[in-house]
Amino acid sequence: MTASVTPLAVTLEPGSNLNDVLARRVAANPDAVLVERKTGPDGVWHPVTAHEYDAHIVAVAKGLVAQGVQPGDRVAIMARTRYEWSLLDWAIWGAGAVGVPVYETSSAEQVLWILSDSAASVVVVENAGHAGVVAQVRDRLPAVRDVLVIDDGAIDALVAAGAGVPDAEIERRRHLATLGDLATVIYTSGTTGRPKGAQLTHGNFAELVVNTIDKLQVVVTGDDVRTLLFMPLAHVFARFIHVLTVAAGAVLGHAPDTRTLVADLQSFRPTFVLSVPRVFEKVYNSAEQSAATGFRRGIFQRAAKTAIVYSRALDTPHGPGPWLRTQHLVADVLVLRKIRAALGGRVQWAISGGAPLGERLGHFFRGVGLRVLEGYGLTETTAPVCVNLPERTKIGTVGPALPGCGLRIADDGEIEASGIGVFVGYLNNDAATADAFDDGWFRTGDLGALDEDGFLTITGRKKEIIVTAGGKNVAPSVLEDRLRGHPLVSQVVVVGDQRPFIGALITLDPEGVPGWLTAHNKPPMSLAEAAQDPDVRASLDRAVERTNQAVSRAESIRKYRILPTDLTIANGYLTPKLSVRRAEVLKDFADEVEALYAG
Repeated sequence: MTASVTPLAVTLEPGSNLNDVLARRVAANPDAVLVERKTGPDGVWHPVTAHEYDAHIVAVAKGLVAQGVQPGDRVAIMARTRYEWSLLDWAIWGAGAVGVPVYETSSAEQVLWILSDSAASVVVVENAGHAGVVAQVRDRLPAVRDVLVIDDGAIDALVAAGAGVPDAEIERRRHLATLGDLATVIYTSGTTGRPKGAQLTHGNFAELVVNTIDKLQVVVTGDDVRTLLFMPLAHVFARFIHVLTVAAGAVLGHAPDTRTLVADLQSFRPTFVLSVPRVFEKVYNSAEQSAATGFRRGIFQRAAKTAIVYSRALDTPHGPGPWLRTQHLVADVLVLRKIRAALGGRVQWAISGGAPLGERLGHFFRGVGLRVLEGYGLTETTAPVCVNLPERTKIGTVGPALPGCGLRIADDGEIEASGIGVFVGYLNNDAATADAFDDGWFRTGDLGALDEDGFLTITGRKKEIIVTAGGKNVAPSVLEDRLRGHPLVSQVVVVGDQRPFIGALITLDPEGVPGWLTAHNKPPMSLAEAAQDPDVRASLDRAVERTNQAVSRAESIRKYRILPTDLTIANGYLTPKLSVRRAEVLKDFADEVEALYAG
């Protein structure tokens, strides 16, 4: 199959917008909880009803109006994932303005580019540190009138400033936009070059949300359905879900600090979560390492294997047999239920995106009792263009196109997308916009294949295909994703373009190494010492051998080097969505690459 289009399931009035999505939720059940926020030192989640949330949004929107924000103006948000982020987003739409998210890890130069390219007039930041970053480039941002700091009382100040603005003005502004009007400009994090501002409309979000709900009703609707957001709201994936929860009738919580994520999950107790594969890898590795050594570790490994075998058996005509069901029940009592408890105890569903999860992890989590629906999308498609369905999941794929969306595979294997979620173009960049489309289909830059049922499998990135000196085309993501699942490994960059064989640059995981050493009865050591340890190297050797089983010999990793530092967002080698900036790594570690091929 080279193309697959799913018909639209739900239509919206062309004159409606995202404010109507919120209005329908408030009208349907104003006294039902819409958000829970954790405030004060007690760490207790406090409910906010739909009516209360809407009133808070209106009050903040009035404050923006008092600040001089006009319909169509750009208002930027630079903060972690917290209640105020969602509040501001809806308030900006309520004021008829356009939101511009900025990653809270952005550098001064990145902030300068985004704020200048978008012509933002008001910037709301979380803390003094973020304000300091903006201050470094403020003299080059003539359009910026105000910088407001959440931790310094910006929300209360906006509410006070807007006290004299009539409610009728917000009501008027809430009805100005149509589905075709601009809702936000989201800048691609970009592994190379300057970020491009993807222009997404009210229709991109609103239509895609209601059609996604149509396919995922059992996941996102129902009594006490709840999700805890911990991915950056500056990312389109989290932003899409924060709109979807409003439309679906779910309860939303925010977790701004990943250091307290486990405690937040256990206290909030979500029924579904969304994340990227790296988080699921860390959950698995942490569970394995918590089993420590010897007997307990053996129990975990047997339980994990049972979970995977059990899940695979679910896809066979007759399902798991009586003996396998008994083994799975024992594994659940000893190990698997503890993993569910670590995630809050009520999680039944997870939506994974951003990179391939892998067949092994997909089956492991389903065997645990957490069904992972792997999906695929980009900033330019307003997040999901396809996702596996609750009633039909093919582990290892990212599912079929959502209603109103289409997928096709170009002659060179590139995935192209069309439909209600596809953006209208890049801001101030007509050339990039023209280059991004082929006959109305968006060129994703990813490679993949559609099966006979229209389920998509991702095979790599078009620009990252390696061609060895022998002429063999190699997709590095297949090798990188598998090897990165090892508890010792943080990041992997496969190399070999125009080289005689495939090699890899590996970084050790600062969080994973101590647990691995303990589990293997080894003394604590630094990452530099661990990189030279014979047992660590032997374990990595075996991991490389297992990884190579997925590919031909010509595509296999022959040698690897351990880099002296991890690849992180802070040092500029990862994008905020945790994609490797390959060009930067290859440039800065050119000597390490040369060492792979020396002699």
